[in-house]
Amino acid sequence: MNLGFFTMPIHPIDKDWRKCLHEDREAFILADQLGFTEGYCGEHTTDAAENISSCVVFMASLVGHVKNMRLGTGTVNMPNTHPARVAAEVAMLDHMLDGKFNFGISPGGLPSDAEVFGTLDNDRLEMFVEGIDQVLEIWRSEPPYNIRGKYWNITTERTMIPEIGQGVLPKPLQRPHPPIIGTVVAPFSKGVTLAAKRGWDPISANFLLPQWVASHWPMYADGCKQGGRPALRANWRVAKSIFIADDEATAKEYATGAKSPYRFYFNQLVTKMKKAGRGELFKRDRSEPDDVVTTQRALDDCVIYGTPSQVVDKLEAFRDQVGDFGTLLYAGHDWADVDLARRSMVLLAEKVQPKLRPLMEMPQAAE
Repeated sequence: MNLGFFTMPIHPIDKDWRKCLHEDREAFILADQLGFTEGYCGEHTTDAAENISSCVVFMASLVGHVKNMRLGTGTVNMPNTHPARVAAEVAMLDHMLDGKFNFGISPGGLPSDAEVFGTLDNDRLEMFVEGIDQVLEIWRSEPPYNIRGKYWNITTERTMIPEIGQGVLPKPLQRPHPPIIGTVVAPFSKGVTLAAKRGWDPISANFLLPQWVASHWPMYADGCKQGGRPALRANWRVAKSIFIADDEATAKEYATGAKSPYRFYFNQLVTKMKKAGRGELFKRDRSEPDDVVTTQRALDDCVIYGTPSQVVDKLEAFRDQVGDFGTLLYAGHDWADVDLARRSMVLLAEKVQPKLRPLMEMPQAAE
């Protein structure tokens, strides 16, 4: 099983933004040094806690500092940006990273982002599909372009000067395009089936209960079958909130205590999801009322913590519940204690990963 890193960082809103960004960057650099194979970060424009406002800009800041692992957007929220801008920026980033880039995309789930960009009342899933289709068409086609849609029209017909290169949108280094990755945050997601059909691969979110994570594989496998490609467990990425310490008491306090960054993280998420009518993400049964969803129960259900040997056992039990997957994405949280946060990642790479059983690849077809 490979290790990766995924952060949709949720920091205290009164924490210096420079310190937040510095620590987030240090987490990626440390992950690279520890042999993690890939790393992703999310983005939001209108959230003082989730304060990486552009995952493309953030990833560009790691060029030259991350030496080995692939970096990915996790995700570009497509309805919030003009497709031509996305196509150009992602193409440039792919070149800056020498082709070690994964293109993570989504419709974006933060209502205040949608409001600020004037799309709150739009069909954002429709915008998402149009946006990514237009990005891919830009990369496939040649200028001056004639790409028409409901939300965006793309052309340089009136202003192109081909002999000097004016009116030309850039193409990525990886052809026909970087691998496309989608985050999956809903139980029994139909979106993962549609994405798999198109050749894209999933990341199951770290704030889902194991039974909802397990629901993603058959949906993904079905999409692969529809798309005429093998469904490989190695292509499934699963994010998980994990904290490891040298002793159990420290692990429990840092992961669940009153001042725990994990408690802060899940309190933020539970509050947002319930307000947005998506509290079912944290329900053990989808028929439960919303008032059963609490921060404490989310911590109990979604966070793995303990000593290295305890975490090995818990991760194996988690994998028994959800099925085999190729990459475990360690979810980034605020570094409330820098030394403990770094130590947790070191222990994962040096003490936990070597003891996890190898991936047992499933047949290359939908189950």
